[in-house]
Amino acid sequence: MGNNSRYGAPRGNPLHRAMEHQPRPLHIGIVACSAEGAALCYRTVCTEGAQMLGPHAHPEVTLHSHSLAAYMACIYRDDWEGVGELMLASARKLAAAGAAFLVCPDNTIHQALPWVLPRSPLPWLHIAEVVAQQAVQRGYRCLALTGTRWLIVSDIYPQALAAQGLACVRPLPAEREEINRIIMDELVCGVFKPQAIGYFQQVIARMKQEGCDAVVLGCTEIPLIMNDTNSPLPTLDSTRLLARAALDRAIRGAVA
Repeated sequence: MGNNSRYGAPRGNPLHRAMEHQPRPLHIGIVACSAEGAALCYRTVCTEGAQMLGPHAHPEVTLHSHSLAAYMACIYRDDWEGVGELMLASARKLAAAGAAFLVCPDNTIHQALPWVLPRSPLPWLHIAEVVAQQAVQRGYRCLALTGTRWLIVSDIYPQALAAQGLACVRPLPAEREEINRIIMDELVCGVFKPQAIGYFQQVIARMKQEGCDAVVLGCTEIPLIMNDTNSPLPTLDSTRLLARAALDRAIRGAVA
């Protein structure tokens, strides 16, 4: 697309002339972990950015990813400081590329943020805080949690939800293991099976009986198989909610 502006419209085109005078959204940095979740976050920024900014338009986005194997090596040995070092390495590269702030479309590795934030070159949006704020806006009171077994046993969501006056219910131990297997053996590899959908429906339905009024899709791959049309509870899609929060921040912070 030769002779194009930064917004994708040909120079001299009326759309180009109009958009060249618009403030430029902030540059979003994505600290990626697993490919499927990061790709969904990136696609959401681009497609929903166009709905807000005009045809083909979205904020500048830079994504950096270490090998997922590097993250998993740390996670399997419970080395969250090691996870944090990987995140910081990405953060520094994204800062050097010109990003204004960072998002991480991976719930589990948010456990490392306490090590990351004091040394980070850029501010972060916290995925669980974004989800908690959206739950309050929608009027929910008690959320079912789904995600990897490392996320479920962590305080990432309980703390963020409690800060907003919200309660949560975690899957039972056996449910955690099967959900974790589905995520790690299937979803992160781009494998989506009807049996996995059925299992999530079963677990979510049980937590609905315990009084939950919505479910957190707390692994960024879960929205690839679960949504409001097939879930027994309304869903809080952590991946897309984070992407939308990033869009909002980028546009509100737009510079001339």
